[in-house]
Amino acid sequence: MKLLSNINMIMAASLAVFVLVLGNTGAILGSVGAILFGYIDGIIPLSNWIGRDDETFYHGWTVFYWAWWISWAPFVGMFIARVSRGRTVREFLTAVLLVPTVVTVFWMAIFGGSAIDQVKNSIGVLGDKGITDVSLAMFQMFEHLPLTNLISFVGIILVLVFFVTSSDSGSLVIDGITAGGKTDAPMVQRVFWAILEGIIAIALLVGGGAEALSAIQAAAITIGLPFTLLMLVMCIGLYKGLKSDLHLYK
Repeated sequence: MKLLSNINMIMAASLAVFVLVLGNTGAILGSVGAILFGYIDGIIPLSNWIGRDDETFYHGWTVFYWAWWISWAPFVGMFIARVSRGRTVREFLTAVLLVPTVVTVFWMAIFGGSAIDQVKNSIGVLGDKGITDVSLAMFQMFEHLPLTNLISFVGIILVLVFFVTSSDSGSLVIDGITAGGKTDAPMVQRVFWAILEGIIAIALLVGGGAEALSAIQAAAITIGLPFTLLMLVMCIGLYKGLKSDLHLYK
């Protein structure tokens, strides 16, 4: 998993640098500040669902993703806790909150900024029709960069490896739970969970298609609601635990 993750990060960084250098570099760098300050300026207004006219936006991009992320919290929390063992709280917060936020800002600026620049300057499909299909937007943006076929292939490989590493980390968490918290469970057991995840996913795609995926998404969001209450309790427990440790070290 570590090897795949390192390869993935190197490929993603290489692709980002390629787009930054050979794309409209000035427009991309200029969008960094706009993205960051736009996020800070809009996080509270866009998070408020009371009296809003654009219900489609906050249902699809705010409420939906809140619930989606919360439903992932048990798995992601256990995985990060395991790989962060031995780290300080400062190191944990830096690696989990600050670094990913900075990387996300630059990633959005490079790829989103390039796509928006093509829309504004009427370049290619994005300039003619706008972003009509989110799943194809990146590849439509790649069409007007050098080595289109190569970077499109790299993009597909990146998506694949991201899914593989996510599945691998999910198998690690499930394996740990079923092993009673042990970190040295047999490799065969972990492979079993990984294969089982793949079989279930294939069965759902073949048997139900898009409708099955929509049902799974709805189930994940539904699970996020009760877990929100549990997370609030966990936040209180975390505060008390940190406060207690602070008194011990004074």
